[in-house]
Amino acid sequence: MELVEMKSATITAKGQIALPKHIRKIEGFHVGEKIAILAFPDHVELRSLKQFREKIFPALASEKSLTKDWLSKEDEEAWKDL
Repeated sequence: MELVEMKSATITAKGQIALPKHIRKIEGFHVGEKIAILAFPDHVELRSLKQFREKIFPALASEKSLTKDWLSKEDEEAWKDL
């Protein structure tokens, strides 16, 4: 991914930051849109939640949501020896 720009911001007492106006013009960072906050040991990334969902949705499917469709007596029988 190409770095478009680097800016600084100040974290408020409530843990808030303000995105500079020209950064908010980047697709997915408009007023009212949800963003994904990814925290790593050495940095934090902000991503458009819409774009993030489209790219990583298959990996976000939880075991619980998968079992709703897969878990049946027939499935249990078919997979019991694996």
